[in-house]
Amino acid sequence: MAREPDDAVVERLLADRGRALTGYAYLLCGNVHDAEDLVQDALVKTFARRRAGLALDSAEAYVRRAILTLYLDGWRKRRRWAGRLPVAAEAASLEGPERAVTDRFDVVSALAALPRQQRACIVLRYYEDCTLTEIADALGISDGAAKRYLSDGVRRLESVLGPAAADAGPAAEVVDVRTSGRSRR
Repeated sequence: MAREPDDAVVERLLADRGRALTGYAYLLCGNVHDAEDLVQDALVKTFARRRAGLALDSAEAYVRRAILTLYLDGWRKRRRWAGRLPVAAEAASLEGPERAVTDRFDVVSALAALPRQQRACIVLRYYEDCTLTEIADALGISDGAAKRYLSDGVRRLESVLGPAAADAGPAAEVVDVRTSGRSRR
């Protein structure tokens, strides 16, 4: 595969895979604006070093890894500051038929309730379709720890969302939840 200049790689990456990268970041952070910021920061982090002639296929892998790293680092920072910030009052909300929540929002809120390691394992397994070994390598933990986080995360999601369908495919179901249907994974 021919190597392209960095600017061309970034433009093609955003044109071809920008939506998928933002979707991946969205599943991690649960907020569209934060997801877009994560993708932007990951692009800057990846291409600031001017990796000479980075191919498009490997550029996406670098950016996805940067998104995961930035999410985990940001979560640690927010957690550290959360104890120091004053408690803000919650806005009053009215329940009504217009507040009907779709499965997409159920999944996003259930993911948001998971601890960061479980959430990262769930996203890597069911959105990225990674194996346990790949998850362990990506998070820098043992295979057993990855298996435990994944098991605990799935159990917590099932307690909120109900049991997953037996024939549910991993990555396809997560993407379908964002766009349509009544999928449970």
